[in-house]
Amino acid sequence: MTTRAFITGAGGQVGVDLIAALRERGCEVHGSDIADRPSTVDASVRWHKVDVTDAAAVRRAIQSARPDVVYHLAAILSSGGEEKPQLCYLVNQTGTWNVLEACREEKVPRVAFASTIAAFGPGLPDPVPNEVPMRPRTMYGVTKVAGELLGEYYTARGWTDFRSVRFPGLISAGKPGQGTSDYALYMYTDGIKFGRYEAFCRPDSKIPFMYMPDAIDGLIGVAEAPRERLGKRCTYNIQGFSPLASEFAEVVAAAVPGVKITFKPVEWRQAILDSWPRSLDDTVARADWDWCPKYGLDAMTKDIIPKIREKLARGEL
Repeated sequence: MTTRAFITGAGGQVGVDLIAALRERGCEVHGSDIADRPSTVDASVRWHKVDVTDAAAVRRAIQSARPDVVYHLAAILSSGGEEKPQLCYLVNQTGTWNVLEACREEKVPRVAFASTIAAFGPGLPDPVPNEVPMRPRTMYGVTKVAGELLGEYYTARGWTDFRSVRFPGLISAGKPGQGTSDYALYMYTDGIKFGRYEAFCRPDSKIPFMYMPDAIDGLIGVAEAPRERLGKRCTYNIQGFSPLASEFAEVVAAAVPGVKITFKPVEWRQAILDSWPRSLDDTVARADWDWCPKYGLDAMTKDIIPKIREKLARGEL
C-alpha cells in the first residue's frame, strides 16, 4: 500500500528535497507551507497553503490529506528567531502544538520532527551525547526543546508515534536562509557566484554539519524505523562532519580557483555558534536504527559544486 506523507514547511530548504526523496520511494506526498508552491516542486504534488499558527487550517489540511506520517519542518530558524523572537515562538511553539493536536484529532499514526543542535547550550562534553541537560541560548533552541518534549508526551499518551532527529548545520545546493550555520553554504554559493565571501564568524568556529542527502536519509530513516527498536527514545543526534570554518574556506578555495574568503565575525551570531556543540555523539542513532551518513566534507564538496553551478546557470541562486 502506498504511504501518504504530509510535510509542513515543505517549501523550505529541507522540504523540497524531502518531497523529491519521498516521491522516489513511491510515496504520495502532500506539501504545505505559508508560501505558494515553489517552482522546483512538481505540479503533481498536492499543495496546501497553510499557516501552522492557524490551528483550524492545519487540521483541515491534515484531515484532507489523511496522511500515514506527518513530517513537521515548519519553523523560524536561529538568526531569524533572534531578530523576531515573538514570531519564532508563535511559529515554532504554537505551530508544533497545532500540528500535534491535528495529528491526535485525526489519528495520524506517526510524526517525524526536525529538531536541531540549537536545542543544546554551552558547557557540554565534546562530542555531545544523546541525553544531556538542554539549556539553549536562542528562542529557536528553546522552541525545539519544547517540541521534543511535546512529542514525547504525545507518544507516552498514545496519541501518535513521534520521532525526531537533531539536525546539525545543513548544506545543500540551494539558497542560504536565516540559519546561523549558513556561513558554510555561503562560502560555496557566493564563492562560485561572486568569487568572494566574507563570513560572519571566526575562522576557528566549529559546529557539526551534514550534507542534505544525508539529512533526508536521516529524517526518513527515523520516521520509518520500527518502534520496537527505538524503545522509549524519541529524539536522536545525527551528524556528518565537524570542520573549522577555516577548513571550509580551504576546501572551497581548492575547488574554486581564485575565490577569496575572509572573516568578519558578527558578535551576536558568533555568540550563537559558540553556544552550540562542536560535534555530536550519534552512536545511539547508529545502534537503534542503523543511521550512517554517506558524505564527508570532501565528498560533499565534489558533489555540490557542479550542482550550484547548474542552478546559477538557470538563475535559481
